Amino acid sequence: MEIYKNSKPYTRWWWFSGEIRDEDILAQLEWVKQNGFGGVEIAWVYPQLDAKPGPAWLSAELSDHIRYAKQIADELGLGCDFTFGTSWPFGGSSVSGDDASRDIHGLSSQRLEKSWEWPIEGNLVNHLDQTAVKHYSRVMGNVLTGGLQGSPSALFCDSWEVLTEGLWTTGFGELFQSRFGYAIEPLLPDLNQHPDVRYDYRSLISDLVLQEFYRPYATICRELGGFSRVQCHGAPTDLLSAYAAVDVPESEAILFDPEFSNIAASAAALTGKKIVSAETFTCMYGWVAKPGPGQYQGKEQITDLKMLADAMFANGINQVFWHGMPYNPPGGSNRFYATTHVGPDSHFIGQLPGFNDYMTRVSAALREGTTYSDVAVYMPIEDARMQHELPEALRKPSAFYHWEMHYARFPEVLKGFRPLWVSTPFLKTMDFQNGLLTCGHHEFKAIYVDVDWLDRAALHELLRLARLGAPICIRRRLYEPGLIKSDSYESDYRAITSLHNVSSELGAVLHSPRLVSGNDVPDFWCRKLDGDMLFFFAHPAARGLRYPLSYGQSKHEHAMQRDVEIRVQGKRVKLELHFAPYQSILLRVSAQGNVEYLDIANDLGPDFGQSISGQ
Repeated sequence: MEIYKNSKPYTRWWWFSGEIRDEDILAQLEWVKQNGFGGVEIAWVYPQLDAKPGPAWLSAELSDHIRYAKQIADELGLGCDFTFGTSWPFGGSSVSGDDASRDIHGLSSQRLEKSWEWPIEGNLVNHLDQTAVKHYSRVMGNVLTGGLQGSPSALFCDSWEVLTEGLWTTGFGELFQSRFGYAIEPLLPDLNQHPDVRYDYRSLISDLVLQEFYRPYATICRELGGFSRVQCHGAPTDLLSAYAAVDVPESEAILFDPEFSNIAASAAALTGKKIVSAETFTCMYGWVAKPGPGQYQGKEQITDLKMLADAMFANGINQVFWHGMPYNPPGGSNRFYATTHVGPDSHFIGQLPGFNDYMTRVSAALREGTTYSDVAVYMPIEDARMQHELPEALRKPSAFYHWEMHYARFPEVLKGFRPLWVSTPFLKTMDFQNGLLTCGHHEFKAIYVDVDWLDRAALHELLRLARLGAPICIRRRLYEPGLIKSDSYESDYRAITSLHNVSSELGAVLHSPRLVSGNDVPDFWCRKLDGDMLFFFAHPAARGLRYPLSYGQSKHEHAMQRDVEIRVQGKRVKLELHFAPYQSILLRVSAQGNVEYLDIANDLGPDFGQSISGQ
């Protein structure tokens, strides 16, 4: 199945509960086509104020509109994806008590909000029970049948957003006892006072989330004739494995910092997936609760949007999903809160086609060949699970716990090696031959481990690879998490640290030069095309972006230069990277060391880059 065969940005298309008319569907899809989008993702949400009555949720009337939208999209050459439900996470009035989410006290008190069915707030699906997920999918599959005809459509799953404190399911206690050798129930009231016990609890929850939700969901999507596009973030699981389980891993910004996208991009690289998407431009200047509007909504600066897009490209994204466009009749005034407003009345309407064309060209280039990386970095999953809530200063609307991995960052010492994340399941697939570590569809020169806590299975795999001769940097003393300790952990640790190819210093085990070196190297992404290398260097202003952006943060008037040295096929290529205001750089370096600058100059209209307006 060929998915997202063109690289044009999509937009999320908010269908509000209320009147839906085929003539409005046609008009909006024609507008989408005219303005350089590649498709839409239909998302069903709450009614607007004073909305006229419309089709009931899951009704034949709604299904007819879905079928029509997909038919028109196909005729216009647009893609048409569907959120696999109303609001987020999965749930609604169709979810019975038997299939509902649970915690240690019984049926979860959490209900589905902001849905098409408002004011009804139905149950959430039990994400730890694939039988419940399958029951839900039959209902959703029926209403989406017409939409899944024709060209391939993604069935989208938004970020987790299920309350995780005390998450439970039938049989959990027995599973826990079998795996860890002690009963969890007596310890649950004080779980957060015992980090090792909490670690064991979270480890089992993590496995169930993978086995009972993400993997079955990807299978369900294919069985329905579509494919899965999933935001795994927020889930209490090994995010790398979760992203690897779905067809299209999707990140998000800027509620999640751009660097967070390295997790989804790493999963794609390790499993040979071509597309890495991102919900982009969400809550640009700060989150405001429903009904909003968000900060500066309707006044967004195109230069701020481009700065964020470039940051996402430099962290592995190659398919942008605008967030987003409200369903509107011609001249309508519907708005979705907490989003960048897309439509004929957008603040940046004159620049929109040019900006979409820019993102199309960069996305297309970043799908060529395969992702390049020299160093596999062990993701600090155990460290995050051993901790609990983030300190107040690090919290934001999308970040509350360490295990959400918001602040997982590659160490600065790896700058220029273009590292990727790995976790225990990927270590298990690794081999070391002819001086290279092979991992699925990828090759590395070394493994970098900079954690305090490391599971016994991970240590076992690292020792296996080290005995094969793999270069491994273990920065600190390792400790075993969990209540029941292994008899062999300390001896394995002593064994691995005694090997000559294992060191606490990266330079002692990795003798290859950096792919890109220099002072203040801009953020970049690299793709390998036969013997050539393709580099996207984001404008220096796109580095280190954090939520929320300041309004007009992108504003700068002067060119910037960065001197770098690139190593390709043993050749040293020195470059002076000249960044014009608001411009990033895409270049190709041949195996012979020849450099070709590829044209991604912006054509965003006469106002692009001018002084901030519309405040």
